[in-house]
Amino acid sequence: MGEDPLGKESNVPEKQTIEKAKRAKRSGKAPTTQASEFVREEMHHVREGKHGARSTKQAIAIGLSKARSAGVELPPPEKGKTSERTRRSAEYALRRSRSGRKPSARRAGAILTALRREGRAAASRPALAAQAHSAARRRGAGSLKAAARKAVRTKGPAGRVAAARKAARTRARKK
Repeated sequence: MGEDPLGKESNVPEKQTIEKAKRAKRSGKAPTTQASEFVREEMHHVREGKHGARSTKQAIAIGLSKARSAGVELPPPEKGKTSERTRRSAEYALRRSRSGRKPSARRAGAILTALRREGRAAASRPALAAQAHSAARRRGAGSLKAAARKAVRTKGPAGRVAAARKAARTRARKK
């Protein structure tokens, strides 16, 4: 990522991230799938030490916000799903992307300065695993079952064998 005249790194997504998101859109993928590339980039930034995040949830929210700013048609979270502040921020990012105005350099710089003070553990493997687990739990048993069914359909024979072995190891560990 290039440096801007003020000496701060620009808060603009990398070219390849935007390209991957566009490719996902062209192939008819959902907005959440298009946005996942931005979230992935954000995790890399935290791991590289470019900046930190207070929690895994915040790192994900930053990625989603960048996706909205880059033009991914991702609706803001519904009322009650997240804090009002996060929801407003998402609406702001979406509005700004549609208006075609350049983001405020002062605002971007202030955000980056604040994020640099945060820790780096939010993008660690255990933190991401815990986040995925808690998110899956919140979705309920029916959703978990549907995901498992889809996995069975899409894995193929070798994948199913590997998954069964892993499940058996997990069960053995819980005893």
